[in-house]
Amino acid sequence: MKRILIVFAAVAMLASCNSKKRLAEIKSLQEARDKAVASLTDCDQRTADLRTQLSAKDTDLQGKDKQVSDLQAQVDYLKKTNTNLLDRMSDLSIVSKAGAESIKKSLETLNEQTKYTNNLNSSIQRKDSLNLALVMSLKRSLDDINDQDVQVEVKKGVVYVSLSDKLLFKSGSYEVLPAAETVLGKVAKVVNDHKELDILVEGHTDAVPIATSSIKDNWDLSALRATSVVRTLQSKFAVAPERMTAGGRSEFSPKDDNMTPTGRQQNRRTEIIITPKLDQFFNLMSSGQAGGSK
Repeated sequence: MKRILIVFAAVAMLASCNSKKRLAEIKSLQEARDKAVASLTDCDQRTADLRTQLSAKDTDLQGKDKQVSDLQAQVDYLKKTNTNLLDRMSDLSIVSKAGAESIKKSLETLNEQTKYTNNLNSSIQRKDSLNLALVMSLKRSLDDINDQDVQVEVKKGVVYVSLSDKLLFKSGSYEVLPAAETVLGKVAKVVNDHKELDILVEGHTDAVPIATSSIKDNWDLSALRATSVVRTLQSKFAVAPERMTAGGRSEFSPKDDNMTPTGRQQNRRTEIIITPKLDQFFNLMSSGQAGGSK
């Protein structure tokens, strides 16, 4: 019986030793598995990073290909242009003597036309500078006058001084008011400082009909008012009469709508238009045409 107990004890001890050994082996296998999983995860991450880098490189490569394609297109265009130039030079090399003379004359004509155009542009620039100086001088002289009664502006390349009818005349009259002579005197001083310019005085009315014993209609009224202003500039302020022209436009050049009181008030006006002398302008044109016809 004692031997049997000893045998069982030995078997139990042997089983216990085997169990510990198996546990150690399992633990070792689990550690190896964890290391393998971690290594695999790291490998996957590095693979993903490589794919991202490859994608970026591929995009960059596509951009480089586009640049190369564009540069090649430019090279092809330059080659084509160079070929065309060489062809033209070849054509020019066989131009006849008569053709060469014709080209020479055409170039001379072009040079004359260019010179004329430059002179004309220079004259226009001088005129624009003079217009600006006139406007500034007139505005300084008239700065104490109500802006609604006097307007100074450049239109169509010339200077316009627009005076309201209530500043110059009584309603339906063409006699210049004494108070208006102060304004006309200031305008006269400026135009007398520029004797190279002409003055056109235009009378304008609204569309309301008028008929009196001395005035037949708006044509008559507008012309009489323009004449009164010209006469005042000549007799009181020594503006040379040969520089001036008086004309009436009646109601047919309105600034505003004649259907409203405000519009009719805007339309009743006298305009003093300061222009270059026409003979100087035509001399410039004729000299340019003569130069271009050589």
